[in-house]
Amino acid sequence: MTTETSNITRTLLRAEGFSCPSCVAKIEKRVGRLKGVESVKVHFATAKIEVDHDPEVTSVDEVIAAVKKAGYTARKSAF
Repeated sequence: MTTETSNITRTLLRAEGFSCPSCVAKIEKRVGRLKGVESVKVHFATAKIEVDHDPEVTSVDEVIAAVKKAGYTARKSAF
C-alpha cells in the first residue's frame, strides 16, 4: 500500500527474517540513511515497516534493497 501527500509517499512493507527487537534498529538505521527518506518505523510485533519517502528520489526497490543490506528481507504489503 502506498499513500501520497505532496511529494512524500508512505510505503508499507512486510519484513521477514528478524527475531529480536535489536533488529528493528538495524533496519531503521540502514533505511533512514537513504536520500529522500523522511522517516522509517519498524513495528516488531507485526513485522511491518513504514517508510515515508520521496519516490522521485528513493524508489520502493531501493528501500527493499536497503533492508536486504541490513540482513533481512522485505516485500510490499497489501495493507
